[in-house]
Amino acid sequence: MNKLFIIGLPRTGTTSISVSLLEYTYQVAHTAYTKRAFELADVISDAPCFSDYRQLDQIFPDSKFVYLERDLDNWLPSIQRLLNKMRLSLEPDTGHFNPVLKRSFNDVFGSPTEDDYLSPQHLEACYRAHQVGVFEYFSARDDLLTLDISEQGSLTKLLEFLNIKASDEREFPML
Repeated sequence: MNKLFIIGLPRTGTTSISVSLLEYTYQVAHTAYTKRAFELADVISDAPCFSDYRQLDQIFPDSKFVYLERDLDNWLPSIQRLLNKMRLSLEPDTGHFNPVLKRSFNDVFGSPTEDDYLSPQHLEACYRAHQVGVFEYFSARDDLLTLDISEQGSLTKLLEFLNIKASDEREFPML
């Protein structure tokens, strides 16, 4: 395996999975904006992985990917809070966030200046479009694991995907 990319959308458990994999001696980057970060990390999650998984698959052949799912009833209010807090900083021309972060979020969620940007209908459509894109891209491949970290046994499932023998029944922390 070259790299492991966590390609679930924000608020699906990217922090929890990143912290968990630190315990298995992986070098983890929860977001990566520089070439050097991608070179050094074994595991990269969140932005820009969720928007750039196709390109990352080409740049880093023989990598594995984990798509994180979350129940929409829990994900929607969480992503609304996050995007509302980040909204001004994500604006393409005036926002002060890193350009890679802004592009990644805007590619998936659209422009923060749109009227319906935080509406549940818009965000659910973004979630579903991302999901369909991931599943279509990885169809008939064995290098994608779909995981809901709130499900019992999900950490064991991830470790098996990475060919690591699980020594206990630990679960992901909810961070």
